[in-house]
Amino acid sequence: GRLLDRMLASIGLDRTKVFISNTVFWRPPGNRTPTSSEVAVCLPFVERIIELIGPEVLVTLGGPAASALLGQKQSVSRLRGKWFTFQTARLAHPIAATATFHPAYLLRSPGQKRLAWRDLLTIKRRLHNPQAG
Repeated sequence: GRLLDRMLASIGLDRTKVFISNTVFWRPPGNRTPTSSEVAVCLPFVERIIELIGPEVLVTLGGPAASALLGQKQSVSRLRGKWFTFQTARLAHPIAATATFHPAYLLRSPGQKRLAWRDLLTIKRRLHNPQAG
């Protein structure tokens, strides 16, 4: 949590300005990646939360979140730096969405922090100028 707090602070955000959610509302045994059925059970609730909040930008952290919310099967390394559209039937308008590395991954692979920093700067630009990206 502290790394995520520092990441947010680096672009002028804190937890009072963002909504953070998991794609699965429990920790799978052994902290394994959630199964597709576990994600399927929770996804309607995650989507409804996003619909109700209507964020300016949706940022997925890690592969499971990118897969579930962006419908992308590629690795985060291939997805990061790109913008996607998140849309559901109940959203008034599409939401710009992107993927970056999960903080837990960055703690295990500190060499990737440089790329995550670039992602954060891109997210900051997008928040200040919705046409950027």
